[in-house]
Amino acid sequence: MKTSNNIIHQFTILLLCVAVWAASADPHQDFLSCLVQNHSDPIGMSNVISTPNSTSYSSILNATVQNLRFALPSTPKPRVIITPDHESQIQTAIYCSKKHGLQVRILSGGHDFEGSSYVAEVPFFVLNMFNFRSVSVDANSRTAWVGSGATLGETYYNIVRVNTSLAYPAGYYPTVAIGGHVSGGGYGPLLRKWGLAADNVVDARVVDANGRILDRASMGEDLFWAIRGGVGASFVVILEYKIRLVEVSNEVTAFSLKRTLEQDATKLVYKWQNVSHKLPEDLLLELQLTVVQSNQTGNRTVQATFVGLFEGGVDQLVGIMNESFPELGLAKEDCVQLSSWVDFIPYFFELPLNSTYRILLTRVPPPTPKSSFKSTADFVQQPIPEEGLKKIWDVLLEIPSPPVQMNWTPFGARMAAIPASEIPFPHRGENIFMVFKKVQWQGTSPELAQERFAAARKLHSVIGEFVENNPRRAYADYRDLDLGVNNIGETSVEKARIWGGPYFRNNFDRLVNVKTMVDPDDYFRNEQSIPPRPSHSCQSNQEST
Repeated sequence: MKTSNNIIHQFTILLLCVAVWAASADPHQDFLSCLVQNHSDPIGMSNVISTPNSTSYSSILNATVQNLRFALPSTPKPRVIITPDHESQIQTAIYCSKKHGLQVRILSGGHDFEGSSYVAEVPFFVLNMFNFRSVSVDANSRTAWVGSGATLGETYYNIVRVNTSLAYPAGYYPTVAIGGHVSGGGYGPLLRKWGLAADNVVDARVVDANGRILDRASMGEDLFWAIRGGVGASFVVILEYKIRLVEVSNEVTAFSLKRTLEQDATKLVYKWQNVSHKLPEDLLLELQLTVVQSNQTGNRTVQATFVGLFEGGVDQLVGIMNESFPELGLAKEDCVQLSSWVDFIPYFFELPLNSTYRILLTRVPPPTPKSSFKSTADFVQQPIPEEGLKKIWDVLLEIPSPPVQMNWTPFGARMAAIPASEIPFPHRGENIFMVFKKVQWQGTSPELAQERFAAARKLHSVIGEFVENNPRRAYADYRDLDLGVNNIGETSVEKARIWGGPYFRNNFDRLVNVKTMVDPDDYFRNEQSIPPRPSHSCQSNQEST
Protein backbone atom coordinates (compact mmCIF):
# COMPACT_ATOMS: atom_id res chain seq x y z
CA MET A 1 0.00 0.00 0.00
CA LYS A 2 2.87 2.30 0.84
CA THR A 3 4.47 1.57 -2.55
CA SER A 4 1.19 2.28 -4.34
CA ASN A 5 0.82 5.64 -2.54
CA ASN A 6 4.40 6.53 -3.49
CA ILE A 7 3.71 5.81 -7.15
CA ILE A 8 0.55 7.93 -7.03
CA HIS A 9 2.52 10.74 -5.40
CA GLN A 10 5.24 10.59 -8.07
CA PHE A 11 2.66 10.56 -10.83
CA THR A 12 0.91 13.59 -9.29
CA ILE A 13 4.20 15.48 -9.25
CA LEU A 14 4.78 14.46 -12.85
CA LEU A 15 1.39 15.80 -13.93
CA LEU A 16 2.08 19.06 -12.12
CA CYS A 17 5.39 19.33 -13.98
CA VAL A 18 3.61 18.74 -17.27
CA ALA A 19 1.08 21.44 -16.36
CA VAL A 20 3.90 23.90 -15.62
CA TRP A 21 5.56 23.04 -18.91
CA ALA A 22 2.31 23.47 -20.83
CA ALA A 23 1.68 26.85 -19.19
CA SER A 24 5.01 28.14 -20.47
CA ALA A 25 5.13 30.75 -23.20
CA ASP A 26 7.09 28.38 -25.42
CA PRO A 27 4.66 26.84 -27.95
CA HIS A 28 6.79 23.71 -28.17
CA GLN A 29 6.08 22.78 -24.57
CA ASP A 30 3.25 20.71 -26.04
CA PHE A 31 6.05 18.42 -27.16
CA LEU A 32 6.98 17.75 -23.53
CA SER A 33 3.40 17.00 -22.59
CA CYS A 34 3.15 14.63 -25.51
CA LEU A 35 6.27 12.75 -24.43
CA VAL A 36 5.01 11.83 -20.97
CA GLN A 37 1.38 11.37 -21.96
CA ASN A 38 2.12 8.98 -24.81
CA HIS A 39 4.68 6.73 -23.17
CA SER A 40 3.73 3.61 -21.22
CA ASP A 41 6.04 4.67 -18.37
CA PRO A 42 5.46 8.43 -17.86
CA ILE A 43 7.78 8.64 -14.85
CA GLY A 44 10.58 6.83 -16.66
CA MET A 45 10.08 9.11 -19.66
CA SER A 46 10.21 12.23 -17.52
CA ASN A 47 13.49 11.07 -16.00
CA VAL A 48 15.28 11.15 -19.37
CA ILE A 49 14.07 14.64 -20.33
CA SER A 50 16.16 17.79 -19.76
CA THR A 51 15.03 21.32 -20.57
CA PRO A 52 16.91 24.61 -20.19
CA ASN A 53 15.32 24.84 -16.72
CA SER A 54 16.69 21.44 -15.66
CA THR A 55 19.80 21.27 -13.49
CA SER A 56 21.21 18.56 -15.77
CA TYR A 57 20.71 20.45 -19.04
CA SER A 58 23.97 22.44 -19.14
CA SER A 59 26.15 19.59 -17.95
CA ILE A 60 24.74 17.20 -20.57
CA LEU A 61 25.11 19.74 -23.36
CA ASN A 62 28.59 20.90 -22.37
CA ALA A 63 29.84 17.33 -22.00
CA THR A 64 28.88 16.52 -25.57
CA VAL A 65 30.12 19.68 -27.32
CA GLN A 66 33.58 18.71 -28.61
CA ASN A 67 34.11 21.80 -30.78
CA LEU A 68 34.05 24.88 -28.55
CA ARG A 69 33.01 27.22 -31.34
CA PHE A 70 29.55 25.71 -30.78
CA ALA A 71 29.60 26.34 -27.03
CA LEU A 72 29.09 30.11 -27.31
CA PRO A 73 26.06 31.83 -25.72
CA SER A 74 24.91 32.79 -29.22
CA THR A 75 24.88 29.18 -30.43
CA PRO A 76 21.29 27.89 -30.93
CA LYS A 77 20.39 25.47 -28.15
CA PRO A 78 17.99 22.53 -28.15
CA ARG A 79 14.56 23.08 -26.63
CA VAL A 80 14.83 19.63 -25.07
CA ILE A 81 17.50 16.99 -24.56
CA ILE A 82 16.24 13.41 -24.37
CA THR A 83 18.73 10.83 -23.13
CA PRO A 84 16.75 7.62 -23.61
CA ASP A 85 17.57 4.39 -21.83
CA HIS A 86 15.00 2.35 -23.73
CA GLU A 87 14.16 2.23 -27.42
CA SER A 88 10.47 2.84 -26.70
CA GLN A 89 11.37 6.35 -25.51
CA ILE A 90 12.93 6.99 -28.93
CA GLN A 91 9.75 5.84 -30.61
CA THR A 92 7.71 8.25 -28.47
CA ALA A 93 10.11 11.10 -29.20
CA ILE A 94 9.76 10.53 -32.94
CA TYR A 95 5.95 10.46 -32.72
CA CYS A 96 5.75 13.64 -30.62
CA SER A 97 8.34 15.63 -32.58
CA LYS A 98 6.50 14.89 -35.83
CA LYS A 99 3.23 15.94 -34.21
CA HIS A 100 4.58 19.18 -32.75
CA GLY A 101 7.11 20.28 -35.37
CA LEU A 102 10.50 19.87 -33.72
CA GLN A 103 13.45 18.63 -35.74
CA VAL A 104 15.61 15.91 -34.23
CA ARG A 105 19.38 16.01 -33.88
CA ILE A 106 20.92 12.61 -33.10
CA LEU A 107 23.94 12.72 -30.83
CA SER A 108 26.20 9.74 -30.20
CA GLY A 109 29.53 11.27 -29.18
CA GLY A 110 29.42 14.96 -30.11
CA HIS A 111 32.39 14.87 -32.50
CA ASP A 112 30.51 16.24 -35.52
CA PHE A 113 32.95 18.80 -36.93
CA GLU A 114 30.18 21.32 -37.64
CA GLY A 115 28.12 20.63 -34.53
CA SER A 116 25.18 19.34 -36.56
CA SER A 117 24.38 16.67 -33.97
CA TYR A 118 23.52 19.29 -31.35
CA VAL A 119 23.01 22.62 -33.19
CA ALA A 120 20.26 23.75 -35.58
CA GLU A 121 18.83 27.01 -36.89
CA VAL A 122 15.26 25.75 -36.41
CA PRO A 123 13.42 24.60 -33.25
CA PHE A 124 14.91 21.23 -32.38
CA PHE A 125 15.56 18.64 -29.72
CA VAL A 126 18.59 16.44 -29.17
CA LEU A 127 18.32 12.68 -28.95
CA ASN A 128 21.37 11.85 -26.86
CA MET A 129 22.30 8.17 -27.33
CA PHE A 130 24.73 8.14 -24.40
CA ASN A 131 22.92 5.31 -22.58
CA PHE A 132 23.01 3.01 -25.62
CA ARG A 133 26.61 2.02 -24.97
CA SER A 134 26.58 -1.71 -24.28
CA VAL A 135 29.26 -3.85 -25.94
CA SER A 136 28.56 -7.59 -26.17
CA VAL A 137 31.44 -9.61 -27.62
CA ASP A 138 31.08 -13.14 -28.99
CA ALA A 139 34.62 -14.44 -29.47
CA ASN A 140 33.42 -17.70 -31.03
CA SER A 141 31.63 -16.00 -33.92
CA ARG A 142 34.10 -13.09 -33.95
CA THR A 143 31.29 -10.55 -33.76
CA ALA A 144 30.03 -7.97 -31.28
CA TRP A 145 26.86 -5.93 -30.83
CA VAL A 146 27.85 -2.35 -29.99
CA GLY A 147 25.48 0.44 -28.96
CA SER A 148 25.63 3.66 -30.93
CA GLY A 149 26.61 5.64 -27.81
CA ALA A 150 29.58 3.39 -26.99
CA THR A 151 32.92 5.00 -27.69
CA LEU A 152 35.66 3.40 -29.75
CA GLY A 153 37.69 3.13 -26.56
CA GLU A 154 34.91 1.28 -24.75
CA THR A 155 34.53 -0.99 -27.76
CA TYR A 156 38.26 -1.77 -27.95
CA TYR A 157 38.45 -2.35 -24.19
CA ASN A 158 35.63 -4.87 -24.22
CA ILE A 159 37.12 -6.70 -27.20
CA VAL A 160 40.65 -7.09 -25.79
CA ARG A 161 39.27 -8.02 -22.38
CA VAL A 162 37.77 -11.09 -24.07
CA ASN A 163 40.57 -11.83 -26.53
CA THR A 164 43.67 -9.72 -27.23
CA SER A 165 43.99 -11.34 -30.68
CA LEU A 166 40.68 -9.84 -31.84
CA ALA A 167 40.25 -6.28 -33.04
CA TYR A 168 37.84 -3.95 -34.77
CA PRO A 169 39.26 -1.83 -37.62
CA ALA A 170 37.95 1.56 -36.54
CA GLY A 171 39.39 4.96 -35.56
CA TYR A 172 42.24 6.37 -33.52
CA TYR A 173 40.30 8.65 -31.18
CA PRO A 174 38.92 6.61 -28.26
CA THR A 175 36.25 9.19 -27.36
CA VAL A 176 34.50 9.05 -30.74
CA ALA A 177 31.20 7.13 -30.51
CA ILE A 178 30.32 4.20 -32.71
CA GLY A 179 27.02 5.61 -34.03
CA GLY A 180 28.39 8.51 -36.04
CA HIS A 181 31.82 7.02 -36.74
CA VAL A 182 30.60 3.83 -38.40
CA SER A 183 27.66 5.39 -40.22
CA GLY A 184 30.03 7.77 -42.06
CA GLY A 185 32.74 5.22 -42.84
CA GLY A 186 35.28 5.20 -40.01
CA TYR A 187 39.00 4.73 -40.75
CA GLY A 188 41.87 3.87 -38.43
CA PRO A 189 45.22 2.11 -38.04
CA LEU A 190 43.99 -1.25 -39.40
CA LEU A 191 42.38 0.09 -42.59
CA ARG A 192 45.08 -1.08 -45.02
CA LYS A 193 44.49 -4.72 -44.07
CA TRP A 194 40.81 -4.71 -43.12
CA GLY A 195 39.20 -1.61 -44.62
CA LEU A 196 36.88 0.78 -42.80
CA ALA A 197 34.75 0.30 -39.71
CA ALA A 198 31.69 0.37 -42.00
CA ASP A 199 33.19 -2.38 -44.17
CA ASN A 200 33.06 -4.65 -41.13
CA VAL A 201 29.40 -4.32 -40.11
CA VAL A 202 27.20 -7.39 -40.54
CA ASP A 203 23.89 -6.26 -38.98
CA ALA A 204 22.23 -3.29 -37.28
CA ARG A 205 19.18 -2.35 -35.27
CA VAL A 206 17.54 0.98 -36.03
CA VAL A 207 14.37 3.03 -35.46
CA ASP A 208 12.85 4.47 -38.62
CA ALA A 209 10.73 7.59 -39.13
CA ASN A 210 7.58 5.58 -38.42
CA GLY A 211 8.93 4.35 -35.10
CA ARG A 212 9.53 0.81 -36.32
CA ILE A 213 12.48 -1.13 -34.90
CA LEU A 214 14.27 -2.87 -37.77
CA ASP A 215 17.24 -5.15 -38.21
CA ARG A 216 19.06 -6.06 -41.41
CA ALA A 217 16.47 -8.62 -42.45
CA SER A 218 13.48 -6.33 -41.92
CA MET A 219 15.06 -3.08 -43.16
CA GLY A 220 16.31 -4.61 -46.42
CA GLU A 221 19.69 -4.46 -48.09
CA ASP A 222 19.26 -0.97 -49.56
CA LEU A 223 18.85 0.73 -46.18
CA PHE A 224 21.51 -1.51 -44.65
CA TRP A 225 23.86 -0.38 -47.42
CA ALA A 226 23.05 3.30 -46.79
CA ILE A 227 23.75 3.33 -43.04
CA ARG A 228 27.28 1.96 -43.54
CA GLY A 229 29.00 5.07 -44.89
CA GLY A 230 26.04 7.21 -46.02
CA VAL A 231 25.56 8.80 -42.57
CA GLY A 232 22.78 7.06 -40.67
CA ALA A 233 21.22 10.27 -39.32
CA SER A 234 19.80 10.96 -42.80
CA PHE A 235 17.68 7.82 -42.60
CA VAL A 236 17.10 6.39 -39.11
CA VAL A 237 18.19 6.37 -35.49
CA ILE A 238 21.00 3.84 -35.10
CA LEU A 239 20.47 1.76 -31.95
CA GLU A 240 23.41 -0.62 -32.38
CA TYR A 241 25.67 -2.20 -34.94
CA LYS A 242 26.76 -5.82 -35.13
CA ILE A 243 30.41 -5.66 -36.08
CA ARG A 244 32.79 -8.23 -37.50
CA LEU A 245 35.95 -8.71 -35.44
CA VAL A 246 39.25 -9.46 -37.16
CA GLU A 247 42.22 -11.48 -36.02
CA VAL A 248 45.47 -9.63 -35.34
CA SER A 249 48.94 -10.85 -34.45
CA ASN A 250 50.09 -10.85 -30.84
CA GLU A 251 53.44 -9.61 -32.15
CA VAL A 252 52.99 -5.90 -32.83
CA THR A 253 55.74 -3.33 -33.39
CA ALA A 254 55.54 0.45 -33.58
CA PHE A 255 57.90 3.34 -34.22
CA SER A 256 57.81 7.13 -34.41
CA LEU A 257 60.50 9.19 -36.17
CA LYS A 258 60.48 13.00 -36.27
CA ARG A 259 62.15 15.01 -39.03
CA THR A 260 62.14 18.78 -39.56
CA LEU A 261 62.71 20.83 -42.69
CA GLU A 262 66.37 21.13 -41.67
CA GLN A 263 66.52 17.32 -41.67
CA ASP A 264 65.22 16.94 -45.23
CA ALA A 265 61.56 16.55 -44.22
CA THR A 266 60.40 17.79 -47.64
CA LYS A 267 62.23 15.04 -49.52
CA LEU A 268 61.10 12.45 -46.98
CA VAL A 269 57.45 13.49 -47.26
CA TYR A 270 57.68 13.34 -51.04
CA LYS A 271 59.15 9.82 -50.85
CA TRP A 272 56.47 8.81 -48.30
CA GLN A 273 53.80 9.66 -50.85
CA ASN A 274 55.35 7.26 -53.34
CA VAL A 275 55.93 4.44 -50.86
CA SER A 276 53.35 4.34 -48.05
CA HIS A 277 50.39 3.01 -50.07
CA LYS A 278 52.55 0.26 -51.62
CA LEU A 279 53.85 -1.24 -48.36
CA PRO A 280 52.63 -4.66 -47.18
CA GLU A 281 49.09 -4.62 -45.77
CA ASP A 282 50.42 -5.50 -42.31
CA LEU A 283 52.28 -2.17 -42.17
CA LEU A 284 50.72 1.27 -41.70
CA LEU A 285 53.05 4.25 -42.09
CA GLU A 286 51.10 7.30 -40.94
CA LEU A 287 52.41 10.85 -41.41
CA GLN A 288 51.75 13.68 -38.96
CA LEU A 289 52.64 17.28 -39.82
CA THR A 290 52.80 20.26 -37.51
CA VAL A 291 54.92 23.33 -36.68
CA VAL A 292 57.54 23.37 -33.90
CA GLN A 293 60.53 25.42 -32.79
CA SER A 294 63.67 24.21 -34.52
CA ASN A 295 66.44 22.98 -32.21
CA GLN A 296 68.94 23.99 -34.86
CA THR A 297 67.82 27.51 -35.79
CA GLY A 298 65.42 28.47 -33.01
CA ASN A 299 62.88 29.46 -35.65
CA ARG A 300 59.54 27.85 -36.38
CA THR A 301 59.79 24.91 -38.73
CA VAL A 302 57.61 22.14 -40.10
CA GLN A 303 58.02 18.79 -38.40
CA ALA A 304 57.05 15.53 -40.08
CA THR A 305 56.45 12.56 -37.77
CA PHE A 306 56.44 9.12 -39.39
CA VAL A 307 54.44 6.73 -37.21
CA GLY A 308 54.50 3.04 -38.01
CA LEU A 309 52.33 0.12 -36.87
CA PHE A 310 53.35 -3.36 -37.97
CA GLU A 311 51.89 -6.79 -37.29
CA GLY A 312 55.19 -8.60 -36.89
CA GLY A 313 58.60 -8.43 -35.26
CA VAL A 314 61.25 -5.73 -35.15
CA ASP A 315 63.72 -7.41 -37.51
CA GLN A 316 61.11 -7.99 -40.18
CA LEU A 317 59.87 -4.40 -39.89
CA VAL A 318 63.34 -2.89 -40.17
CA GLY A 319 64.04 -5.07 -43.19
CA ILE A 320 60.89 -3.91 -44.99
CA MET A 321 61.53 -0.25 -44.21
CA ASN A 322 65.19 -0.32 -45.23
CA GLU A 323 64.25 -1.90 -48.53
CA SER A 324 61.26 0.35 -49.31
CA PHE A 325 62.17 3.60 -47.54
CA PRO A 326 65.90 3.58 -46.63
CA GLU A 327 66.01 7.39 -46.59
CA LEU A 328 64.06 7.39 -43.34
CA GLY A 329 66.86 5.45 -41.62
CA LEU A 330 64.76 3.25 -39.33
CA ALA A 331 66.90 1.29 -36.84
CA LYS A 332 66.04 -1.44 -34.34
CA GLU A 333 66.42 0.95 -31.42
CA ASP A 334 63.67 3.17 -32.90
CA CYS A 335 61.12 0.37 -32.56
CA VAL A 336 58.86 -0.49 -29.65
CA GLN A 337 57.33 -3.92 -29.11
CA LEU A 338 53.69 -3.48 -28.04
CA SER A 339 51.95 -5.98 -25.80
CA SER A 340 48.76 -5.67 -27.88
CA TRP A 341 47.48 -3.86 -30.96
CA VAL A 342 45.36 -1.63 -28.73
CA ASP A 343 48.51 -0.14 -27.14
CA PHE A 344 48.99 1.72 -30.41
CA ILE A 345 46.24 4.14 -29.32
CA PRO A 346 48.25 5.77 -26.50
CA TYR A 347 51.45 5.36 -28.55
CA PHE A 348 49.90 7.32 -31.44
CA PHE A 349 49.07 10.21 -29.10
CA GLU A 350 52.50 10.04 -27.38
CA LEU A 351 50.92 8.98 -24.10
CA PRO A 352 52.34 6.39 -21.64
CA LEU A 353 51.77 2.80 -22.74
CA ASN A 354 50.75 1.84 -19.21
CA SER A 355 47.74 4.15 -19.56
CA THR A 356 46.00 2.17 -22.31
CA TYR A 357 42.92 1.03 -20.40
CA ARG A 358 42.46 4.39 -18.68
CA ILE A 359 42.60 6.16 -22.06
CA LEU A 360 40.15 3.72 -23.63
CA LEU A 361 37.57 4.22 -20.92
CA THR A 362 37.77 8.00 -20.55
CA ARG A 363 35.35 10.23 -22.43
CA VAL A 364 37.83 13.15 -22.39
CA PRO A 365 39.58 13.51 -25.77
CA PRO A 366 43.37 12.88 -25.68
CA PRO A 367 45.82 14.42 -25.47
CA THR A 368 44.90 18.13 -25.44
CA PRO A 369 41.92 19.99 -23.96
CA LYS A 370 38.93 20.93 -26.07
CA SER A 371 39.33 23.83 -28.46
CA SER A 372 37.53 25.63 -31.24
CA PHE A 373 38.54 24.32 -34.64
CA LYS A 374 37.84 24.08 -38.34
CA SER A 375 38.74 20.75 -39.92
CA THR A 376 38.45 19.32 -43.41
CA ALA A 377 39.64 16.30 -45.38
CA ASP A 378 41.10 15.62 -48.79
CA PHE A 379 41.86 12.53 -50.85
CA VAL A 380 45.06 12.63 -52.90
CA GLN A 381 45.46 10.71 -56.15
CA GLN A 382 49.02 11.66 -57.19
CA PRO A 383 52.07 12.59 -55.07
CA ILE A 384 52.29 16.32 -54.39
CA PRO A 385 55.59 17.56 -55.88
CA GLU A 386 58.25 19.05 -53.64
CA GLU A 387 57.46 22.56 -54.85
CA GLY A 388 53.83 21.96 -53.90
CA LEU A 389 54.87 20.71 -50.46
CA LYS A 390 56.86 23.90 -49.96
CA LYS A 391 53.74 25.96 -50.72
CA ILE A 392 51.89 23.96 -48.05
CA TRP A 393 54.74 24.52 -45.55
CA ASP A 394 54.55 28.28 -46.16
CA VAL A 395 50.88 28.31 -45.17
CA LEU A 396 51.52 26.17 -42.09
CA LEU A 397 54.27 28.51 -40.94
CA GLU A 398 51.99 31.56 -41.28
CA ILE A 399 49.57 30.23 -38.67
CA PRO A 400 50.53 31.12 -35.08
CA SER A 401 50.15 28.90 -32.03
CA PRO A 402 48.35 26.60 -31.51
CA PRO A 403 49.82 25.15 -34.69
CA VAL A 404 47.96 23.37 -37.46
CA GLN A 405 47.57 19.62 -37.11
CA MET A 406 47.68 17.47 -40.23
CA ASN A 407 47.48 13.68 -40.51
CA TRP A 408 48.14 11.92 -43.81
CA THR A 409 46.85 8.34 -43.85
CA PRO A 410 47.95 5.97 -46.64
CA PHE A 411 45.48 3.77 -48.47
CA GLY A 412 46.39 1.00 -50.90
CA ALA A 413 46.17 -2.71 -50.01
CA ARG A 414 42.60 -3.56 -48.88
CA MET A 415 41.39 0.01 -49.37
CA ALA A 416 42.28 -0.20 -53.06
CA ALA A 417 40.65 -3.63 -53.48
CA ILE A 418 37.14 -2.85 -52.18
CA PRO A 419 34.82 -1.54 -54.95
CA ALA A 420 33.75 2.11 -54.64
CA SER A 421 30.08 1.04 -54.65
CA GLU A 422 30.41 -1.63 -51.93
CA ILE A 423 29.18 0.89 -49.35
CA PRO A 424 28.39 4.63 -49.77
CA PHE A 425 31.99 5.63 -48.90
CA PRO A 426 33.44 5.85 -52.43
CA HIS A 427 37.06 6.90 -51.91
CA ARG A 428 38.95 3.75 -52.84
CA GLY A 429 41.12 2.69 -55.80
CA GLU A 430 42.93 5.71 -57.21
CA ASN A 431 43.29 7.53 -53.87
CA ILE A 432 46.77 6.95 -52.45
CA PHE A 433 46.26 8.77 -49.14
CA MET A 434 43.83 10.86 -47.13
CA VAL A 435 44.61 14.26 -45.60
CA PHE A 436 43.08 15.43 -42.33
CA LYS A 437 43.75 19.06 -41.42
CA LYS A 438 42.76 20.89 -38.27
CA VAL A 439 43.18 24.60 -37.54
CA GLN A 440 42.32 25.32 -33.92
CA TRP A 441 42.24 28.18 -31.46
CA GLN A 442 41.47 28.97 -27.83
CA GLY A 443 39.16 31.77 -26.78
CA THR A 444 35.92 33.32 -27.98
CA SER A 445 37.21 36.34 -29.90
CA PRO A 446 35.26 36.72 -33.19
CA GLU A 447 38.33 38.32 -34.76
CA LEU A 448 40.49 35.33 -33.82
CA ALA A 449 37.89 32.92 -35.15
CA GLN A 450 37.68 34.82 -38.42
CA GLU A 451 41.47 34.81 -38.71
CA ARG A 452 41.68 31.04 -38.15
CA PHE A 453 38.84 30.35 -40.56
CA ALA A 454 40.72 32.30 -43.20
CA ALA A 455 43.87 30.28 -42.48
CA ALA A 456 41.97 26.99 -42.71
CA ARG A 457 40.46 27.98 -46.03
CA LYS A 458 43.80 29.13 -47.39
CA LEU A 459 45.39 25.79 -46.48
CA HIS A 460 42.45 23.98 -48.05
CA SER A 461 42.84 26.08 -51.20
CA VAL A 462 46.56 25.37 -51.55
CA ILE A 463 46.10 21.62 -51.17
CA GLY A 464 43.26 21.88 -53.66
CA GLU A 465 45.83 22.66 -56.36
CA PHE A 466 47.09 19.08 -56.13
CA VAL A 467 43.93 16.96 -55.90
CA GLU A 468 41.04 16.13 -58.21
CA ASN A 469 38.51 18.96 -58.33
CA ASN A 470 35.67 17.64 -60.47
CA PRO A 471 34.30 17.45 -57.86
CA ARG A 472 36.85 17.73 -55.11
CA ARG A 473 36.46 14.81 -52.74
CA ALA A 474 35.48 15.09 -49.08
CA TYR A 475 34.76 12.75 -46.18
CA ALA A 476 31.24 12.58 -44.74
CA ASP A 477 32.49 11.88 -41.19
CA TYR A 478 34.44 15.17 -41.43
CA ARG A 479 31.44 17.33 -42.24
CA ASP A 480 32.29 20.63 -43.92
CA LEU A 481 29.45 23.14 -44.28
CA ASP A 482 31.62 25.24 -46.59
CA LEU A 483 30.62 22.73 -49.27
CA GLY A 484 27.00 23.87 -49.05
CA VAL A 485 23.90 23.31 -46.92
CA ASN A 486 20.30 22.27 -47.37
CA ASN A 487 17.48 24.76 -47.35
CA ILE A 488 15.65 25.04 -44.04
CA GLY A 489 12.57 23.91 -45.94
CA GLU A 490 12.61 21.49 -48.85
CA THR A 491 15.96 20.97 -50.58
CA SER A 492 16.27 19.83 -54.18
CA VAL A 493 18.36 16.79 -54.98
CA GLU A 494 20.49 18.86 -57.35
CA LYS A 495 21.28 21.43 -54.69
CA ALA A 496 22.23 18.66 -52.26
CA ARG A 497 24.46 17.15 -54.95
CA ILE A 498 26.78 20.16 -54.53
CA TRP A 499 27.94 18.78 -51.18
CA GLY A 500 26.76 15.19 -51.67
CA GLY A 501 28.93 14.69 -54.74
CA PRO A 502 32.20 15.31 -52.88
CA TYR A 503 31.16 12.99 -50.04
CA PHE A 504 29.58 10.14 -52.00
CA ARG A 505 30.42 10.63 -55.71
CA ASN A 506 28.50 8.09 -57.83
CA ASN A 507 26.83 6.64 -54.74
CA PHE A 508 24.86 9.83 -54.09
CA ASP A 509 21.90 8.96 -56.32
CA ARG A 510 21.47 5.55 -54.72
CA LEU A 511 21.41 7.25 -51.31
CA VAL A 512 18.69 9.59 -52.58
CA ASN A 513 16.69 6.59 -53.77
CA VAL A 514 17.01 4.92 -50.36
CA LYS A 515 15.98 8.13 -48.62
CA THR A 516 12.94 8.47 -50.87
CA MET A 517 11.94 4.92 -50.05
CA VAL A 518 12.41 4.93 -46.26
CA ASP A 519 11.83 8.60 -45.28
CA PRO A 520 9.86 10.32 -48.08
CA ASP A 521 8.63 13.06 -45.72
CA ASP A 522 12.22 13.96 -44.81
CA TYR A 523 11.77 13.59 -41.04
CA PHE A 524 15.47 12.91 -40.50
CA ARG A 525 17.09 16.05 -41.85
CA ASN A 526 19.91 18.44 -41.03
CA GLU A 527 22.19 20.88 -42.84
CA GLN A 528 23.68 18.13 -44.99
CA SER A 529 21.20 15.26 -44.82
CA ILE A 530 20.26 13.29 -47.92
CA PRO A 531 16.98 14.70 -49.35
CA PRO A 532 14.18 12.56 -50.83
CA ARG A 533 13.02 13.02 -54.37
CA PRO A 534 9.72 14.93 -54.74
CA SER A 535 6.71 12.65 -54.90
CA HIS A 536 6.09 13.36 -58.60
CA SER A 537 9.67 12.31 -59.37
CA CYS A 538 9.10 9.04 -57.53
CA GLN A 539 6.00 8.38 -59.64
CA SER A 540 7.90 9.17 -62.83
CA ASN A 541 10.69 6.80 -61.87
CA GLN A 542 8.20 4.02 -61.12
CA GLU A 543 6.41 4.54 -64.44
CA SER A 544 9.70 4.28 -66.35
CA THR A 545 10.72 0.97 -64.75
